[in-house]
Amino acid sequence: METLSPEVVEDLRYGRATRERKLAVCTSGAHLAPSDRAEILSVLVIDADEMVAARASDAILSITPEAFVEAIKRKNAQPALFAFAARYLADKPGICDALVQNKNCGAEHLVHVARHLSNVATQALLEDLDRVSASPALAAALEQSPSVTPEQKKHLRELHGPGRPLDEAALADAAAAAEADPARRQTLLQRIAKMTVAQRVQYAIKGGSEARRTLIRDTNKVVQRAVLQSPRLTDQEVEAFASMSSLTDEILRLIASNRTFRKNYTVVRNLINNPKTPLDVTLHMLPMLNPQDLKRLTTNKNIPETLRTTAFKLHRTRAEQKK
Repeated sequence: METLSPEVVEDLRYGRATRERKLAVCTSGAHLAPSDRAEILSVLVIDADEMVAARASDAILSITPEAFVEAIKRKNAQPALFAFAARYLADKPGICDALVQNKNCGAEHLVHVARHLSNVATQALLEDLDRVSASPALAAALEQSPSVTPEQKKHLRELHGPGRPLDEAALADAAAAAEADPARRQTLLQRIAKMTVAQRVQYAIKGGSEARRTLIRDTNKVVQRAVLQSPRLTDQEVEAFASMSSLTDEILRLIASNRTFRKNYTVVRNLINNPKTPLDVTLHMLPMLNPQDLKRLTTNKNIPETLRTTAFKLHRTRAEQKK
């Protein structure tokens, strides 16, 4: 039995291999890991060659759900694998969770599995604002899912509904800080004004820094959360957000709960010094301050008295321990 080279396996994954190679995979005539064979057969069931497609359709029935789950988890998994698993294996253990967890699995595939999702997978997908905002069909499918709670339905309607009127004054202030050029600032505001909530979410995730610094002040909390999910978000932007007393308690709490953001000492310091950050959050982070910043906090009149008093006690305790 022939062992296939990585190059041949790659050709099979993309449907580029010879007819003989394809048929060999269908009849188990090649050394392939179960996950590799699951993915390749998913590609071959839609092959232009009718014989290859028919043989692959028969062979794929013998592949275990576990092999499909392992294949789906790969970052470079083929769209054909997602499509097959979503249409024919959604009721099998682990399939739906694997599809949701793979960020490269498109919303068009997830529409077919929405009603099979567990509570955990549903919540994970709802938190992935990029995929849910980009697909009204996925949002509609999720809304009909038996695992979706009333609160989650409200979230979906907020995302794809008309939304509340924009606070144009707040956005204008945010845009003024984000974009110095008056003409560009006006263009930015005009563009945002024409957007739906879902479009503003997409803009928050995929737009530039001026979009993020403006939309963090959006009246819709979903849009604000989307800003924090942007892969283009910089440390400097998060540091600035952490110090903004104009942000909602919820957004400041989200910043504080993000492990990546919390590794940035400036973010922690700014959150603690921000009078709008919830007290339970700042008290929890207080021991993270260095001696100099802790001492400064004891004289900060803008923060709650409880936090200032606790900071003073911690500062005194540390001083006594040094003696």
